[in-house]
Amino acid sequence: MNTFFGKLSLSAKWPLAALALSVVAASSVACEANVAPSAEDMRLYTIATAPSANHLRSDVEKLVSFGTRHTLSETASDTQGIGAARRWIKAEFEQISTACGGCLEVITLADTVTGKRIPNPTEVVNVIAIQRGSTDPKRVVMMSGDIDSRVTDVMNATSLSPGANDNASGVAGAIEAARVLSQFQFNGTIVYAALSGEEQGLYGGATLAQYAKDKGWQVQAVLNNDMIGNIEGINGVIDNHSVRVFSEGVRIAETTDEAKQRYFSGGENDSASRNLARKIKTLADQYMTNLDVMLVYRLDRFGRGGHHLPFNKAGLPAVRIMETNENYNRQHQDIRVENGIAYGDVIEGVDFNFNAKLTALNAISLASMAWAPAPPAGVSIEGQVSASTTLNWHAAKQKEVVGYRVYWRLTTESEWTHSRYVGKVNSFKLENMVIDNYLFGVASVSANGNVSPVVFPGAAGAFF
Repeated sequence: MNTFFGKLSLSAKWPLAALALSVVAASSVACEANVAPSAEDMRLYTIATAPSANHLRSDVEKLVSFGTRHTLSETASDTQGIGAARRWIKAEFEQISTACGGCLEVITLADTVTGKRIPNPTEVVNVIAIQRGSTDPKRVVMMSGDIDSRVTDVMNATSLSPGANDNASGVAGAIEAARVLSQFQFNGTIVYAALSGEEQGLYGGATLAQYAKDKGWQVQAVLNNDMIGNIEGINGVIDNHSVRVFSEGVRIAETTDEAKQRYFSGGENDSASRNLARKIKTLADQYMTNLDVMLVYRLDRFGRGGHHLPFNKAGLPAVRIMETNENYNRQHQDIRVENGIAYGDVIEGVDFNFNAKLTALNAISLASMAWAPAPPAGVSIEGQVSASTTLNWHAAKQKEVVGYRVYWRLTTESEWTHSRYVGKVNSFKLENMVIDNYLFGVASVSANGNVSPVVFPGAAGAFF
């Protein structure tokens, strides 16, 4: 059921159909018009079909041509190793920036690290392209992919390691998203990131998360893309129309006091990351065809990890976007044929139309959230031992906010099922809706039809 935009829709069997909802007059902010803005931003339909499979193929072929992109591989050569790869990525971002009149600030972020999989001090270098927002530049949405590749032995830095799907497909997606979105101007800032050191311990993500905090960025969303080009699963399924979005439920960064509050008031399934994932699915349902988003309610695949984790650890909303059916014969494998089975992450394992489709999912998500206002801050809820529930939030300072939308669902529902536009207020009362029986949230709305992710009340669901 999609009631993200437009009038409130209640099914006949839904027990709330007879509820009267009213705005509390406690707000000093006058409601200028209680009419919802346009339900669609037509620009997002254009963006949804813009990524080029040919561009992605060319970029993946180039990344594969460096032989190996292992974190510990060659850095001086211009043709082989991770050093050559990251310099080429930087040059691509710079070329895109030139084409858009300097709209991207292209930088490298480096840190020298040692660890279990990095026995000697090694410089781990990220390549970052920043497209500054026009009215809210400190608010950031981000797309990332991983530069480095590996074979069976995680410490083997010399053997041929194409890493075509894992994760040249993700890096190529970030480059292509920059090509597409650099043609537009946004309120918030978009960051395109090629991260290093993922296979050796998620070092690049940690470096960028710290940089974001040091710069005072309000990171609203990190879309980590790790393997977005394979359609042939180890289970024999051929699937070019679905994608998984992984998200943490309980915030890994919550404090002991926050955990205690959540234990009694809820929010186990409503972290900012989880509502970010729901937002991505809503956008796919609205603006894309032949793409089904599978929301996976866990941090990552069972017992495994990815480069969104360092951002989650830093308290930032981050999700993993990837193919639905993995092929383990093509991941972390020496290139070989064994018992008639071809192993290795070679370019033949990448479907570039699918790669373009998942790149488009990222592009519409980045664009919509950068055009939308910031998610509401200071969202709180009250209604204990009461017949009604009241949501409160801080009045927005951004001029692009024209109003708010409140959401609710049964506690057993996995996605938001009901919503209503309430205008430019900072408090809303749902009459005869008992707080114990439902989950609630609030989102900011802009005149161009874009809506922020939903914010669940309290620390459990806060974005900033």
